[in-house]
Amino acid sequence: MQTIAVMGLGNMGAGMARNLFKHGFPVVVYNRTPQRAEAFAQQGMRVASTPREAAEQADVIISMLADDVASRSAWMGDEGALRTARKGAVLIESSTLSPVWVAELCAAATAHGCDFLDAPVTGSKVQAEDGQLLFLIGGEISTLDKVRDALAAMSRGVVHLGPTGSGARMKLINNFLCGVQTAALAEAIAFVEHSGMDRAKAVEILLNGAPGSPMVKTIAPRMVAQDYKPFFAVRLMSKDMAYAVDEAQQHGVTLTTAQAALDRFRNAIPGWGDQDLSAVVEPLRLK
Repeated sequence: MQTIAVMGLGNMGAGMARNLFKHGFPVVVYNRTPQRAEAFAQQGMRVASTPREAAEQADVIISMLADDVASRSAWMGDEGALRTARKGAVLIESSTLSPVWVAELCAAATAHGCDFLDAPVTGSKVQAEDGQLLFLIGGEISTLDKVRDALAAMSRGVVHLGPTGSGARMKLINNFLCGVQTAALAEAIAFVEHSGMDRAKAVEILLNGAPGSPMVKTIAPRMVAQDYKPFFAVRLMSKDMAYAVDEAQQHGVTLTTAQAALDRFRNAIPGWGDQDLSAVVEPLRLK
């Protein structure tokens, strides 16, 4: 079995590491906050103190981190994984990142003698825990073939989208659409509440009519209950939408709806940044 290093034990990386271990892979984990890794040691996984240490004996190195800055530090910092990654190892970047950084990281991996896939996922904490993520892959098919068993342990499927950067770009498209729907729903609920309508009846109409997408059906109950336990944080959605706006601009497309939704998410960061993205409705309730 391939030895797999997992860097990042947040909502997503934790479930990924556990599913790999459950399927028999030797797993080494690293997390910037060491306390979060203690439970993984108790389950039998080896805990590394740095990305560099995590990568030393790994055949596959997976990163699931917050943003470009965290990814750059984990791979290319003074204690970064590329310092010790073995030639021929497969590097899998599953964080939601800018395609510009993904291309730079791929070039660094190639220069080091490693194979590289950008492999962000759809799904959130529940899907990560249940091994039901969907991997969006950019990179060489031959590289993908080397890690299909590992990806299968964490997912319900794998979609190869093309060359390096394709997975990262598709993830930004996916997330900006989710963000637009969530921001629009927040405005709709605020409109209902401020106008004095019966909220329960109005939400039922939205959920069971044409607007009732899977995203809306997931988020609306959280907004109504004001239950903001973080499955995907406001701060992270804001980051993803900003990356999407910038990347689309590189291709001559202005994401006007994404920019408007991004403004809503940025406005919610003070006070709700680390709470679930459904908390984007809260600033609208204060007006």
